[in-house]
Amino acid sequence: MAQLTNIDTWVFDLDNTLYPPSMALFPQVNARMTDWVMQALGVDRAEADHLRHSYYHQHGTTLAGLMQNHDVDPDPYLVAVHDIDFSVLSPDPDLAAAINALPGRKIIYTNGTAPYAEAVTAARGLSGLFDAIYGVEHAGYRPKPSATAFETIFAADGLTPNRAAMFEDEARNLTVPHAMGLTTIHVAPAPAPETHIHHHTADLLHFLNTLP
Repeated sequence: MAQLTNIDTWVFDLDNTLYPPSMALFPQVNARMTDWVMQALGVDRAEADHLRHSYYHQHGTTLAGLMQNHDVDPDPYLVAVHDIDFSVLSPDPDLAAAINALPGRKIIYTNGTAPYAEAVTAARGLSGLFDAIYGVEHAGYRPKPSATAFETIFAADGLTPNRAAMFEDEARNLTVPHAMGLTTIHVAPAPAPETHIHHHTADLLHFLNTLP
């Protein structure tokens, strides 16, 4: 834990990081994305699902692929895909206490939108704990893992990379933060082999409670 003793800014991803994948919120978003692609591009469900997957892997998010290849207006898309049922999330007062106890600033940086992040944190009982919430809109709709996206958000926040740590469920989204000097924590059921990951945890609350 030596790399975490001098941290003054804690960066949290949102989906499958501040809530466990078992709460199954993001599958709703995926379904909404597929529906939107079907309607906007006039393709069947199989093709829409294929585009959703391929654009995510090629461009970082489905939206980035839609913007590049189909000149999609991002705002109506983002409103539509985040119009979901947040009742699958439950409050976690222990996690709230652990985050609140962290020294320094706490921020959220998500490939979703800031209003979506606010809805998620409200459902998880985490409202009011974060000093700033940054969505994909704050990076000019460029998503993680783009270096430009990270540079834009971190510059806007004013954090010092070698005094910051990032929690993220997608291993690829930790490559750039690691290169910038952040301490990286992969939050996922299974560890990833990548060398740009300093720590892994399958349980965010347990990890936070073990910090010195």
